[in-house]
Amino acid sequence: MNVLLLVAKAPVAGLAKTRLCPPANPRQAARIAAAALLDTLAAVRATASTVPVLAHTGRFADAEYAAELTAELAGWHLIAQRGDTFADRLANAHADTGAAFPGRPVLQIGMDTPQLRPALLTTALDLLADHPAVFGPALDGGWWALGLRDPAYADALRDVPMSTDDTGRRTLAALHGRGIRPAVLPVQRDVDDWSTATAVAADLPGTRFAAAVASVGDQLVSGRPR
Repeated sequence: MNVLLLVAKAPVAGLAKTRLCPPANPRQAARIAAAALLDTLAAVRATASTVPVLAHTGRFADAEYAAELTAELAGWHLIAQRGDTFADRLANAHADTGAAFPGRPVLQIGMDTPQLRPALLTTALDLLADHPAVFGPALDGGWWALGLRDPAYADALRDVPMSTDDTGRRTLAALHGRGIRPAVLPVQRDVDDWSTATAVAADLPGTRFAAAVASVGDQLVSGRPR
């Protein structure tokens, strides 16, 4: 059985998705982040033959939609993020997941791609069965997925600058430098700012994320934020 590792922060107002501000206010941005996380949790849960793991930071008790998030996380294996840099936290999340579930491949994703569905996650896991790693590039130059047959490979991330427009290229170079040749997944768009949020939401009718983005848009038009 595979492990699906989700790396996320609690969607607390003022701490989550702050690049959506403006035009959103901090609470609206956190609600959009909560909706993205809820959609992603549901996609992971619906992916067959996987163990769901959340490497988290922040207090979910203080988050928007705290009760719904707590309910959705029932049955998940929870790991606290640790490390001074995001690169260290990612590498440590893989290491801690590997320690909890030894010998199992780990596919790691984040909360910035609410468009992910079980079919795509299953494709990634199937590729991971035949390759030492899989890599999902993002349109902004980063990456949305990293699957590793051996979590120790994640040490390659520690020297990679994260959240830059060449993070993806540098991550691949770091893996190649250790003799790891990942299978490459389809490019996805991360939700980083208001334009990417509206673009992703337009392709996701009927989802929590699309509803959250539409709600903020309606409030901006009406001039009555809630």
